[in-house]
Amino acid sequence: MKQKLSTLFLILISLNVFSADFKLEKVEPMFWWAGMNSPDLQLMVYGENISMTNVHLEYPGVELVSMSTVQNPNYLFIDLKLAKDVQPGSFNIQFKNNNIVVESYSYELKKREDGSANRSGFNGSDVIYLITPDRFINGNPDNDWVEGMKEKPNRADRNGRHGGDIRGIINSLDYLQEMGFTAVWLNPVLENNMTQVSYHGYSCTDFYKVDPRYGSNKEYRELNDELDKRGMKLIMDMIFNHCGSEHWWMDDMPMPDWINNYPEYKITNHRRTVNQDPHAAEIDRSGMVDGWFVPTMPDLNQRNPFMEKYLIQNSIWWIEFVGLEGIRQDTWPYPDKNMMTSWTKQLLKEYPNFNIVGEEWSMNPAIVSYWQKGKNNADGYECFLPSLMDFPLQSAVSQALTKEENWGDGLIQIYESIANDFLYPDANNLVVFPDNHDMSRFYVQVGEDIDLLKMGLAYFLTTRGVPQLYYGTEILMRHPGNEHGDIRADFPGGWEGDKVNALSGKGLTAEQKEMQAFLTNIQNWRKNKDVIHNGKLMHFIPQNGVYTYFRYNEKEKIMVVLNKNESESTLVTDRFKEIISGRKTGKDIISLTQIPDISEIKIPAKSAMVIELK
Repeated sequence: MKQKLSTLFLILISLNVFSADFKLEKVEPMFWWAGMNSPDLQLMVYGENISMTNVHLEYPGVELVSMSTVQNPNYLFIDLKLAKDVQPGSFNIQFKNNNIVVESYSYELKKREDGSANRSGFNGSDVIYLITPDRFINGNPDNDWVEGMKEKPNRADRNGRHGGDIRGIINSLDYLQEMGFTAVWLNPVLENNMTQVSYHGYSCTDFYKVDPRYGSNKEYRELNDELDKRGMKLIMDMIFNHCGSEHWWMDDMPMPDWINNYPEYKITNHRRTVNQDPHAAEIDRSGMVDGWFVPTMPDLNQRNPFMEKYLIQNSIWWIEFVGLEGIRQDTWPYPDKNMMTSWTKQLLKEYPNFNIVGEEWSMNPAIVSYWQKGKNNADGYECFLPSLMDFPLQSAVSQALTKEENWGDGLIQIYESIANDFLYPDANNLVVFPDNHDMSRFYVQVGEDIDLLKMGLAYFLTTRGVPQLYYGTEILMRHPGNEHGDIRADFPGGWEGDKVNALSGKGLTAEQKEMQAFLTNIQNWRKNKDVIHNGKLMHFIPQNGVYTYFRYNEKEKIMVVLNKNESESTLVTDRFKEIISGRKTGKDIISLTQIPDISEIKIPAKSAMVIELK
């Protein structure tokens, strides 16, 4: 009998029933909104021994459906159901042990803004300006170093933190608006409290908090409000494949399968085609999807239902809190593809007109198109992703402008790339771009040839799709090496004491000012051209180093000509009569010159013409 009592006592001690300490540390999401389309809400509660409590709450229209404990007693998942007519307000969530309230949390249901569910996402009418926040403008030097942040600023280190922030972006909005940009995509701004190389933002350590070196959640919302005043849009960069190795939960994870291949991590094989390959071995599929991107980026297990719910709600929370018009999802093919289908489906159910673009860095349009909403795939897989980054076209344009013209190289590469549009359910919703934060700047790709740069930019701004330019393209930013820290260099004038200031024009060369003017002209013209935003495209096989295509609708016809030759070319337009259809004159919007007779057009050497046909 004595042995049985001792055993029972040990069991009770191990369960901490009598002497447990309780400490509530986190409730995520911290608040929610009344009137959301989905009635379900799951709270992840974290705190010492919190799973040993019973939850009690009372609020009209809020039902406590279930409480789920997991292997770690410091986590509790609470499922709520919100009635359609639940009213905004606050209520206490009480955590009781032995009928004693040991912790409580005041949970708020906020009022949604009018029209929130019907927000419009980015589309073909937009030109997106991509910014790496740490390297753009230091609007608030006081937040360069924040107590508790592991990495201190070091502008001399190309891989260090330089001090750019959200305040600096807010201060630049007049400049961007005047240049004709209509949307801003920021590389991730969430907390990256990593020991080193934290500036890029892709090693998140808190999914609900803006990195204090960039500002605050409130300032992020302020940025969107300022964009709204200008009729501009905000696109958030998100990462579902991984978090940072110094994320707060890595020291105390909810359950063993929260992270794939933990604690003995395996690096992904990066063979993304296993997602489509009908012959792929399962070991190779799991080796891609479950492997870590790099040793400092633990791979999240989206098959875990609590992780899946956490990530989906996190996206909805940021859309609603900030007022986003778009999401760019990093490393699209790396997470579990069934979870990504669920994510896109639920987001579009909540926001039917929203837009999301995924990064599938493949040069094969058959691979890229696999992921787009509406694609009828051979394996039956269905995704709801509206948009993708058009990496095949980016590569084709870069090569087309730098390779000699022959049967298979040169401008024909653009033609052949666009000819693959039949693979996409909606090629007009692809994001087209000359470069981004992960590759050499387009100016460098074309050998720092300004004429070729202009040709490429004219193309991306007039072809089908949603164009995106990387910060500094407008002032010919270059880099000596191909390290990411070089490509993501500081924007001139973003720091006090900079000798060159791109915003004011101080210290810019004539060529840099010319490029600013070039983009300002074409982008502001583009703003009001529905024929470019939504019109059809017809192109003609390049001949003699000249590529011609048309954007057209019932009202307008735009003729775009790229002349790659080192000398002027004469373009005889009889070949285009099926589309020209009675148009006699035109105006080149780049040179602002009138063309009294379009039967023969003189195209200057190494240039683009964008001609409004009359």
